[in-house]
Amino acid sequence: MVKKECIAMLLAGGQGNRLGSLTRKIAKPAVSFGGKYRIIDFSLSNCTNSDIDIVGVLTQYKPFLLNSYIGMGSDWDLDCSQGGGVHILPPYVGEKGGNWYKGTASAIYQNMDFIDFYNPEYVLIISGDHIYKMNYDSMLSFHKQKKADVTISCIKVPLEEASRFGIISVDEEYKILKFREKPPNPDSDLASMGIYIFNWSVLKKALIEDETNRESDNDFGKNVLPMLLEQNKRMYVYGFQGYWKDVGTIESYYQANMDLLSNNPKLNIFDRNFPIFSNNDILPPHYIGSMAKITNCIISNGCTILGEVTNSIIHSGVFVGKDTKIEDSIILPHAKILNGSRLQKVIVNEGAYIDAYCSLDIRNSGNLLEESIEVIDSYCGGADSGCDVERDVNQNSIA
Repeated sequence: MVKKECIAMLLAGGQGNRLGSLTRKIAKPAVSFGGKYRIIDFSLSNCTNSDIDIVGVLTQYKPFLLNSYIGMGSDWDLDCSQGGGVHILPPYVGEKGGNWYKGTASAIYQNMDFIDFYNPEYVLIISGDHIYKMNYDSMLSFHKQKKADVTISCIKVPLEEASRFGIISVDEEYKILKFREKPPNPDSDLASMGIYIFNWSVLKKALIEDETNRESDNDFGKNVLPMLLEQNKRMYVYGFQGYWKDVGTIESYYQANMDLLSNNPKLNIFDRNFPIFSNNDILPPHYIGSMAKITNCIISNGCTILGEVTNSIIHSGVFVGKDTKIEDSIILPHAKILNGSRLQKVIVNEGAYIDAYCSLDIRNSGNLLEESIEVIDSYCGGADSGCDVERDVNQNSIA
């Protein structure tokens, strides 16, 4: 048995249905972000930068792309051959049968043998669908200093958005007094980031108790954390001051990308002291044509830009044709936008094809879609390439 002080369990199994067509074929943590990354890169890189070298990745929903992307973990310095390792942990069948992960706590419960193998003092629970940079070692030091059983990383959010989160009330020593998951009328602006450090002995006992409760949803926020609070466990909050974004909706995903283009972005992806690692395709350099015009953009490898692009993020392998104008948009890997098209405030999915002379300028259309964010799933075009497609208002997408 290999003794580790702390290991990480990364929850990456959710469908993320609020991201619509972006997660129709892949899990949310596998969605591309920021020009060259996928969302899960941030959590994996945080582990590496925090010297946590054992990471269990719990997958369930359409895991093929995510599993192949992570591979052996060597791109994040989490290669098994170096003594640590990233381990993909899907649901499995044992001698008593098997179950899908019923909730976040259920996923950890079903992998207690994996955690026991490393016999850790502490277990870090994180999610693969948040954008942030955080040194977990600082949080662990706080956890030890407080002699806590559980520490929850928190951030202040606007009170009008607080009902989306687990909301916490604390005393002057940051000890948790109250925890409510997504309360309709929140009385605090202190929100859980879904990052927990548990003493393994406390967590293991709690998971077994929760699993035997037939009325439980087997969820940390709904069940396990309130149960431990009722049992008077020593629970504290760790205040996080940096950038953190839950990219669970089209709007938050779009905004987190656009935040990278601000004059002084709060999330610094160029910091060499805290790099964000990724598993990149091998592609040639990007090419900018002689008539192209680019302003305030992120342009990735393998792109060919022949038109005008403003305030946008262009992922790897994208083609932008002549006389095309793109503004305030996110173009995901290997999409093609042919000559003369107009795109404004849209997200173009991976590999999507935009025919010539399409116009997707919703802010000038005067319809109900004003100020909304369009997602183009796979194809946009028509008989004369005037984009005579029907917009799906509810799904924010064009198939």
